[in-house]
Amino acid sequence: MITFYFIIIFTGIAGSLITYYLNNHLKWGAVLASAFPSLLVGLFFYFFPFLVEENLAQQIPVVFIGASFVGMVSNKVLHHPIYVILAGFIFSIIYLNKAQFFNHFGGSLGTSACIAVVAAIGFATVIQHKGFKRKKP
Repeated sequence: MITFYFIIIFTGIAGSLITYYLNNHLKWGAVLASAFPSLLVGLFFYFFPFLVEENLAQQIPVVFIGASFVGMVSNKVLHHPIYVILAGFIFSIIYLNKAQFFNHFGGSLGTSACIAVVAAIGFATVIQHKGFKRKKP
């Protein structure tokens, strides 16, 4: 069971980082950077499902696709890959625990990816500003 969680979290981080790199560094554009690696992962587990247990063969492509939504973020929003790793991690945790609750909110993958990116943006803001600062009256 621990290996299942580890594989799902690793897939979430890898999917977000690969898409982020293709989008922001190779300038593929967000849609192509998300779609192409997702297609490759989906086809791989479609043709070779016997390489892992059945549950993983079904869930890895789904997690990768959702994590690729995280990676579509611009480098102007999340400017350092460590924040993309954090967002991919958060997405994976949400997927493992609460994704079924978001079915009527634009899809569970997109909603979970949005929450993960917003959380990473918040974390990045707190780190960059060394905490929250109160405005002087």
